Amino acid sequence: MATTGKQLFTTLDADGTLTVAIEDVTVPDPSGSQVLVKMEAAPINPSDLAILAGAADLENASYSPGKFVATVPEPYNSGSKARHGLKLPAGNEGAGTVVATGDDDAAKALMGQRVACVPGYAYSQYCIVDASTCLPLGDHSAEEGASAFVNPMTALGFVESARRDGQDAIVHTVGASNLGQMLTRICKEDGIALVNIVRKDSQADLLAELGSTHVVNSSDDDFMDQLRTAIDETGAFYGFDPIGGGRMVDQVFQAMEQVAASRMSEYSRYGSNEMKRMFIYGRLDTGMTMLSPSYGFGWSLSGWLLFPFLQSADRETVERMRKRVLDNLTTTFASHYKTRVTLDEMLTKDAITDYRTMKTGEKYLVTPWS
Repeated sequence: MATTGKQLFTTLDADGTLTVAIEDVTVPDPSGSQVLVKMEAAPINPSDLAILAGAADLENASYSPGKFVATVPEPYNSGSKARHGLKLPAGNEGAGTVVATGDDDAAKALMGQRVACVPGYAYSQYCIVDASTCLPLGDHSAEEGASAFVNPMTALGFVESARRDGQDAIVHTVGASNLGQMLTRICKEDGIALVNIVRKDSQADLLAELGSTHVVNSSDDDFMDQLRTAIDETGAFYGFDPIGGGRMVDQVFQAMEQVAASRMSEYSRYGSNEMKRMFIYGRLDTGMTMLSPSYGFGWSLSGWLLFPFLQSADRETVERMRKRVLDNLTTTFASHYKTRVTLDEMLTKDAITDYRTMKTGEKYLVTPWS
């Protein structure tokens, strides 16, 4: 018997009109290896915001219960041409209880269990997912397991990528974020040197309490001096950046090159050949990524996304990562939330204009049944 429930959808029309609304839907019965999860908690991650709000004018949007209609200005609307007219669900990850299953034995084994999952439409009361993608949470609550995938697996993926590339030190440009705090704990546990960049003294203090030994503040007048010193002491020529726009990547590359050049025994007009690598994994700043290439002739900038990384990793590595997350869900991989909202509440002006700012330590959690 089919199940009915509420689900969020977002649609961008060709004229730049963005409509985000909660609708009633009918969910089919699970079959085969599928399970039906009654969702209890889902975080609003930066990766969810691109289709939830993007660059929309939220101040002048029209708001009604469970819905808002806004305008996406140019050039952002043209840049999203591929999604024009598409009615998309949202919410990468979440957690809930399995209330029905298909006939597959693996699916049946999850009946009644609380699981974390990555349905891609977690802002829903019910989701259909494959049993193989579920992470049984045991005695953990849905809130504890809601963020068990994106941030933990991304942080672990950074370390796995570094090791695969022969690196034992990392630069991270938003060190005090939920993900950054996880990365700090992982690197401390695994003996990986980590250079954390923050914007406030309070964030530096937070990371120091977690055991971070190389924290530099981008708001300080001597930021570049701090950054060069930290890179020199750790040998970190490999980094990850979720900011995207602006000059942060450029500044890190400059500092890396200056350290590398200072270690050269002979002068070269071309700079150092030390390989310097940065990966952009988010767009907290949607502006242009500005570079002033003066980094020698050994540098690269590319994107990093979790799902392509997982596809490139072998099954043993992925299973090891998943087990580590589950074993340390309330310690190394604990997530913290500023507030909890219902499906309707997440679309109010006060809520969406707040969580779109993506302030460090102020993540929202959606509770679909509250």
